[in-house]
This record gives sequence, structure tokens and C-alpha cells, in this order.
Amino acid sequence: MPKKDVSFSRRTFLGGSALALASGTISMPFVRTARAQAATFKAGVITSLSGENISGGNLTKNGYDLWAEAANEKGGVEVGGERFMVEMFYGDDQSNPATGADAAERLIVQNEVDFLLGPYTSGSTIAVQPICQKYQVPMISGSAESPNVWLAKPEFNFGIIPSVDTTSGQSLGVLAALSNPKAKTIAVIGVNEPFSKETGEGFQRGAKEAGLEVVAYELVPASGDLTPVMSKIAALNPDIVAVGGHEEPLINVIKTSKSLNYRPKALIMHYGVTNPAFAEALGADANGTSGVAVWLPTVPYKDDLFGTAQDYVARAQAKFGHEPDYTEAACSASGLVFADAAKRLGKKPSLTPEDRVALKDAIADTDITTFYGPIKFEKEGDHYHDNIQPVPVVIQIQDGKTVAVGPKEAAAAEFIYPLPSWK
Repeated sequence: MPKKDVSFSRRTFLGGSALALASGTISMPFVRTARAQAATFKAGVITSLSGENISGGNLTKNGYDLWAEAANEKGGVEVGGERFMVEMFYGDDQSNPATGADAAERLIVQNEVDFLLGPYTSGSTIAVQPICQKYQVPMISGSAESPNVWLAKPEFNFGIIPSVDTTSGQSLGVLAALSNPKAKTIAVIGVNEPFSKETGEGFQRGAKEAGLEVVAYELVPASGDLTPVMSKIAALNPDIVAVGGHEEPLINVIKTSKSLNYRPKALIMHYGVTNPAFAEALGADANGTSGVAVWLPTVPYKDDLFGTAQDYVARAQAKFGHEPDYTEAACSASGLVFADAAKRLGKKPSLTPEDRVALKDAIADTDITTFYGPIKFEKEGDHYHDNIQPVPVVIQIQDGKTVAVGPKEAAAAEFIYPLPSWK
């Protein structure tokens, strides 16, 4: 996540959940105190607990921790009629992929974790995959969305969120169908870092599939003045502007557009709009912004641990003080995948090297429905070991709240199009 616009930070908005943890490995206090001598399943979490991606890193941590807490409240993960507590260990990638690889190796070698829960960013996830392969330790990734993660065909890594090349492109078909009068042109902005660039490329491909004319494709640095780019786009006056990037670049796009008194008829990005802190950061200027979500609190799914999606939301709000977004939900669902695979495997902790390989095979055979939705991993093709089951929903901020606007069967409100001018 880019450093620009430091006023927007989940450290500010998410309060106690945004812990500035020191780098290295930290064990979860409530587990170690309660089960210091008992056999436990050891989970190694690699994520960004410091550096420029700390906001997203804490979202992944929230999701993983919520699963561990819920599982331990019931006595832990069930295997062979017994239950075993979950013990969490953390490795800080410091928002750097190479550091993430080092952290994963420490968790495996020094802490002897049974499995890993993956990083916030796709870059760190890709860097950790060879470590998983080297030590043959499975990893379940609740956040990674880059198609490059799965193009590598990682034997030991599994993804909960569909890759961004499937979701961003599909969303533009939904958006074009909702627009009235029908949108005909689009400009795409991609931030020059892996996830954001691939999101932009997904928007570009999806636009062509939706019959939209791409009048501009601009690749911009992670930070810097966007005035020249937005001035060029304003002169072209496309119906839709799509932004491939995290929250802060989109905030900069909106602020720059307003400074130029230019507002497209529709503005969409992939990630960030579902986070309540985004709307708080921009106030009324966030209204009308659209985004893509693969999970919403209103989905009609449930499981035996969390209950319904609404039950999950209530639990997350009580603990963290905000409505969870789909990253947190997917990270919590990662734990459900492990618990299901461990139960089917039938091996008690601690797992031997042979058990960890068998666990990987059990995870590959996952076919479950959770509060997050259906989870089943691809076994071939460009999305190998990714869960591409969820269908993307287009959402829009209206009166400070995030609502589903499409497809029509999933809509909770009418799509506002065209957006009113700034003045």
C-alpha cells in the first residue's frame, strides 16, 4: 500500500486492532497461558505488522485471530473425537517480500508450526511460496489476489479470495449493464506495483469484454502528484474511470479530481471501498464511489463455528469496533479450511513432516460452505489452488454506507449513475 496520504491509516480508524507489533515471532498470549503444556496445533501467521502495508496487515491478523479465538472457545480443532487448541505465532514481513520469506522460515524451523496462514500482500505471498515448498508446509492465504500467485502453480499454497483478474473484469460487465444511459467509454488507472497493476489489466480486459471503449490506460507510481494524469482523463471525459490500486491511491484520485472540478459518471476500484475507514477518510466526497466485493455481510451462508454471515459480523464488530470487510472474512475462513482438513486427516498435533504433506493433500480436496461462502480449490489451469467460487458484487457508497447495487439479483439499492458534479 502506498505511503502517500498518511492521514488515512487503519492504525487511526481501527484503534486497538492495529497493533504496532515488533518484528519477529510473537506467540498469542491467551493461548500460551491456558495451554502451556498441552498438545496444540501451531499456526504461523506471516503478515505486515509494520511498514507501509500495516493497515492491510492488521486486517489479515484480525481475521486469523478471530478464527483462532472462536475455535479455542469451543475447545479447539476436532480430530478423532478430541479437541486441540490453536496456538498462534506471528512473523512480521515488515511490508517487504524478502523479509516475509525469512519470517516464514523462522516460523517453520524455530517454532515448528504445523501450517501457515498467508500474508496480506501478493508480493509477500509469492516470496513465501518457495519456503513452503522447501519445507513442505501447507499455507492457506486469506488475502492474496494476484493471478501471478496461482500461475506459479504452488503445490503448498491455497487461496480463499478469487484472483483479481477474474473479479475486476467481471465487475465492469455488471457496471455497464447498470448504467443508464449506457456507458460507452472508460479510462483505466493502474498503480505500478504487482497487485494494483494486475487489477488495472483486469479492468482493461473486462472493459473490452463489456463492449466499453478504453480511451486511456495510465500506469502511475505508487505515490506522487496525479494532477497531470487526471487532467488528461478529464479532457477525454470517459463515462467510467476504473482504478487499480489500494485505498490511498483512490483517495488521491478523488481529491485530485475534485480539485480539477472533474467527476466521471462512474468511478470504480477493486479493493478498499468496503472498508468503513475509506468513507470516513473522505467524508461526503466518498459518496458515489463503486467497488468490487466477493463477500458482504448480507450473503446467505453459514457454518458450524461462526454461524451466519451476520453472526460473524456481530462478533467482529464486538471485538474490533468496525464491520469486517471481505479480507478479514476470507482470513477467518482460512482457519475453517484448516480445521476441516485436519478433521478429515485425523492426525493429532504435533504434525510430522509426513503429516504436513498429507494435510496439504487434504486441503486440496476441500469442498465446504462457510459463512464466507463456498470454498473449493482449482486443481488445474491458471488459477491452480485458488478458490474462484465466489461471484463478485458491485457495491457503491451511498450516504456514507456501502450497499450492493449489482448484479440486480444481489442489489440492495439502485445504482447512482451518472454521479452529480462536484459543484
